[in-house]
Amino acid sequence: MTVGRRESFIKRLESWAFHAYWHRISAMSLDQASNAGARFARKLGPFTSAHQTARYNMRLAMPRITRAEERELLDAMWDNLGRVVGEFPHLSAMHFFEHNSRVEIEGLNILDRYVGAKNPGVFISGHFANWEVMPAAIVKRGVDCRVTYRPANNIWVDDTIVKARADYGVRLFAPKGPSGGVSLMRILAKGGSVAMMNDQKYETGVEAPFFGHLCKTADGPSRLAYRFKAPLQTMTVARLGARAQFKVEVQEPMLMAFDTPIDDAVQASVLRINQFIETQILKAPEQWFWVHARWPKKAWQDAGVID
Repeated sequence: MTVGRRESFIKRLESWAFHAYWHRISAMSLDQASNAGARFARKLGPFTSAHQTARYNMRLAMPRITRAEERELLDAMWDNLGRVVGEFPHLSAMHFFEHNSRVEIEGLNILDRYVGAKNPGVFISGHFANWEVMPAAIVKRGVDCRVTYRPANNIWVDDTIVKARADYGVRLFAPKGPSGGVSLMRILAKGGSVAMMNDQKYETGVEAPFFGHLCKTADGPSRLAYRFKAPLQTMTVARLGARAQFKVEVQEPMLMAFDTPIDDAVQASVLRINQFIETQILKAPEQWFWVHARWPKKAWQDAGVID
């Protein structure tokens, strides 16, 4: 079997496994799927390489954490991540802005500033709790917003994810290269908003401290905000207990120093965003996406967190 055919076979096998699980949890109720996802992730997660990544990241960000606290936090993290997967096909069951909603929103008056008016904003957040709740809340409220995302490596899996998000009104956009950046600028120029995650590694971003350790951070949101004199609108979501119940917070937006040179303004903005993300993580560390390689391996080595 050639390399190309072998890769295709593996991708199809991945797709089959994903869709088998997807159809199973889709047939459940929201709470059943959330609980099933948690049980599955708590059993499987510790045997993956991502578990080790999460452990080192936690030690780097929280150097005083004890081994007992670390084990407890890792288990709670897998519980949350499993729930995210289980809840994904059921976002319409959250009943946004209805009397039986699973989502309460603090700062709704701030979000409403972007409804109907041609006042673009650059929405930024991180992978907190069930992060899919945030873009759903934005678009369900009537904000004209395009949500950026990184496509899944498997095209068949990605297609299902995109369709699922479209079912609850989220229009996705995967910016690639210079043309992607131009497309984002066109959206903002027409008065639309864009939403981005700003808490993961971005190889071509700027270097800035995150929990006291330098790492590459996306500067795109800050550059777009500077270009269009737009606010950086932060939002966060928290899971309320071990269930599919959430609280979304819409904070007062960050405004950049538009009268300073762009590179200086962007560097200051990236640092401020990182500090904001740090603060939010420490409020509920078990609800953040620790499994991503946020810092370079050298940072782990220098901090002595590797076993």
